[in-house]
Amino acid sequence: MKRLEIGTTPLSYVDYQSIADGSVVIALSETARKKIVASRKFLEEKSVRSIAPIYGVNTGFGSLCSIEVGTEDLGRLQTNLVRSHACGTGDPIDQAIVRLIIALKLKSFAVGVSGVRLEVCESLVQMFNSGALPVIYAQGSLGASGDLAPLAHMSLPLLGEGSLWFNGEILETQTVLNELGAKAWTTNTLASKEGLALLNGTQFMSAHGIYATLHARRLDYFSDFIGALSTAAHDGRIEAFSQGVHATRPQRGQVLTAKRLFEWLNETPIMHEEKVHVQDPYSFRCMPQVHGASKNALWHAMEVIETEVNSATDNPVVLEDEDAVVSAGNFHGQPLALVLDYMALALHELGSISERRTYQLISGRRGLPPFLTPNPGLNSGLMIAQYTAAGIVSQNKQYCTPASADSIESSNGQEDHVSMGANAATKLVKVVDNLYQILGIELLNASQALHLRKADISPTMQSYVTSFREVVPVIEEDRYLHPDLTASSDFLRSRSLEDDVLLSL
Repeated sequence: MKRLEIGTTPLSYVDYQSIADGSVVIALSETARKKIVASRKFLEEKSVRSIAPIYGVNTGFGSLCSIEVGTEDLGRLQTNLVRSHACGTGDPIDQAIVRLIIALKLKSFAVGVSGVRLEVCESLVQMFNSGALPVIYAQGSLGASGDLAPLAHMSLPLLGEGSLWFNGEILETQTVLNELGAKAWTTNTLASKEGLALLNGTQFMSAHGIYATLHARRLDYFSDFIGALSTAAHDGRIEAFSQGVHATRPQRGQVLTAKRLFEWLNETPIMHEEKVHVQDPYSFRCMPQVHGASKNALWHAMEVIETEVNSATDNPVVLEDEDAVVSAGNFHGQPLALVLDYMALALHELGSISERRTYQLISGRRGLPPFLTPNPGLNSGLMIAQYTAAGIVSQNKQYCTPASADSIESSNGQEDHVSMGANAATKLVKVVDNLYQILGIELLNASQALHLRKADISPTMQSYVTSFREVVPVIEEDRYLHPDLTASSDFLRSRSLEDDVLLSL
């Protein structure tokens, strides 16, 4: 298995995909190891020299920050923090996101301002590489003071506690450690600040953001390509995608969308046939403007997330150059909360306009039969598949209610403004999942319409449709459609795409 080093160098989307898939083993880079060791050494020396208490090192937490803790209890303080904060509830999150959380926590430690011991970091590495993953729950984080509850669940197995995914089951940590034997990670008795370093941070939010970005880059591409298929199936016009049009309004995403559409459609003979209609509905004609606006939003979100995952987001910050350990607010998830909400809206819009194209295709216009069935009346064809798409789009609209607009104070008013970015994160993933199905339904309709029209399309498009037909055959008579809808979504999820055709910063 490939070895991937985690350190101060940014990771690529290919790297993050490998982490999410569990197809790599990870290791800390030598630079990261040196930074982590130096940070811990300074923190220990500073703690001895400091007359004043240091938050989170020898004090309580949150509104208990004014209570000093004796030297003999510093390790117990950190262990109690992890145990008491493991208050997650709801469904366990996807294991791909758990892998990203662990990797991003190590990436944050690699900055070298967290004061955690190297052996704790190495235990995280060993746990990842063992294939056992902490069970982390979707609910419990306010997205400020970091993702406390989820990261507590990530940290419990380092103490030999909590539960883990292992060989497809949820098992108690001690059971897994026994099964792993010599391959198990070293469990830890935490030292000063280490519980806080593990729990403080935005890794629950940022891992969801990376996970969503990996899918969003694919979904953006699929939206354009399936939109092109639908345009050919609808006997659309190509002029609205020409370079000259978009040079007059050079929004970055609009220009890229138009370029893709024109290149795909220009090689498609049906697009150059004489047309009776002088223009197409907005859902076809305005794809560059609508898809392009979503691209612009995704680029902005990608930029913010990229900065976040290469940052230290715990508290306090151990600053050797300033001879200081500073309690600040890098754990506050507001930068992520806003862009995760923005991403959800951008992806929703791709689904919203996709459903409209599906609606146009089944409407019995431009020489196509109603509901794309050869024998309408006796057969209902794809009538209700469009209902399904509409229902999912409506659900996505509800998920687009901004979580970041809310805040509820906590910890006796000490933490009086929170981001609610964790809620933005989890609902974003739901929008991602829904969009695969919406686009799958459009692909089902577009391929059926191309068959009924006997449309002459480009070799690239024909190859794609042929591959799709291997999993979803042409619909000649009404049949049970649930398997076809599932197969359409799964086709998109499994489709291989080269990274260089996807959005990048």
